[in-house]
Amino acid sequence: MSLERVREVAARMGLARPAARTIVVGGTNGKGSTVAFIEAIARAAGWRVGAYTSPHLLRYNERVRIDGIEVEDAALCAAFAEVEAARSRDGATVALTYFEFGTLAALWLFERAAQGGAPLDLAVLEVGLGGRLDAVNIVDGDVAVITTVDLDHQDWLGDTIEAIGAEKAGIARAWTPLVVGDDDPPSSVLGRAYAIGASALRIGCDFFFDPPGAQTGTDAHADAQADAAYSGTQAPRWHWRELGCTLDLPLPALAAPVQLRNAAVAIAALRALPEALPESAFAQGVAAARLPGRLQRFTRDGVEVLVDVGHNPQAARALAAALAAAPAAGRVHAVYAALADKDAPATVAALAGAVDVWHLAGLAEHAPRGQHVDAFAARLAGTAAADGLRHADVEAALSTALAEATPGDRLLVFGSFHTAATALALFGRG
Repeated sequence: MSLERVREVAARMGLARPAARTIVVGGTNGKGSTVAFIEAIARAAGWRVGAYTSPHLLRYNERVRIDGIEVEDAALCAAFAEVEAARSRDGATVALTYFEFGTLAALWLFERAAQGGAPLDLAVLEVGLGGRLDAVNIVDGDVAVITTVDLDHQDWLGDTIEAIGAEKAGIARAWTPLVVGDDDPPSSVLGRAYAIGASALRIGCDFFFDPPGAQTGTDAHADAQADAAYSGTQAPRWHWRELGCTLDLPLPALAAPVQLRNAAVAIAALRALPEALPESAFAQGVAAARLPGRLQRFTRDGVEVLVDVGHNPQAARALAAALAAAPAAGRVHAVYAALADKDAPATVAALAGAVDVWHLAGLAEHAPRGQHVDAFAARLAGTAAADGLRHADVEAALSTALAEATPGDRLLVFGSFHTAATALALFGRG
């Protein structure tokens, strides 16, 4: 892995800056939601915004948005043709990965957006994997964001949080802001910032969020208070603050308690830019941001269905907190399907006390990382899900779980983007 190949093709394509300003978003969890908040707030301020995210749920076009609209097939195909022509130029073909190919196409589309109107005011680029060697890292962001750092993708990033933090901190740039969303970030992240002179803006130190019902000036990011806010027992307003500034904001439409943290990080990233946004844009954007598959709610015959892309232990802990914040009237059923490289036992452990009935599903059709349900179940031996019902695929698991659930029950569908995509194809994207 290196950036040499993708840089070479970018140079052949003449790619420069995708927009007047760029924010690069990395981290283990919360990247997509943070991008959605940044995008919505900036657009509420009247900015032209391009957003590049991954992976997609139902169709590739979701990965590239301009002015809030997914790029059309024809534009994507034109961009792919430009990348293919550039990588094959002069008889020296450069090999590219799937993600590298798509990243170059997105950057080309953002630069060409000016042909249909004014140039983009802001590009928001989500890191695909890690940071230091991710294709997005060929772009020098005006602000870098690291949402969280936890164990995931260890085969590529390292076996410790410190090692993973070092990879993610590779998106930081000298003398530019680095927004950090972890309460206690790895020393490798802060060490990188200090070494290159990046200005680290830390949640709980440099900026804060007060959940509804919390007194401004107290422990601002107490997640237990955020959980209580979503139980419906407290006023639906929250506060973001830094020295000299307090914003009074509505709750996000994105439902999980952890979304307050993601919104707070997004606000900090935008306020770190040289250009000031009107305060009204922050409130409008926080309320307007939408993203499928993030604790997305449906109702079927009196059964509450929650669909989430969470696929690692940290995400499972956030799911458990969200379930506890608003308990179901009846039993909680879970449809769980994960890829083979995920820490499934630790994920189940995080949710063990929140789930009554487990349904395990295979993802064999998504080889090579997909797995048959029997292999999946074998990995979960000794966990709370070990005796869960087995289903060949997610669709079969959903059908059985819904048939067994009764009004007042809750059905949680999670474990991977593939799992969520199947559910959204059945229930609707929303």
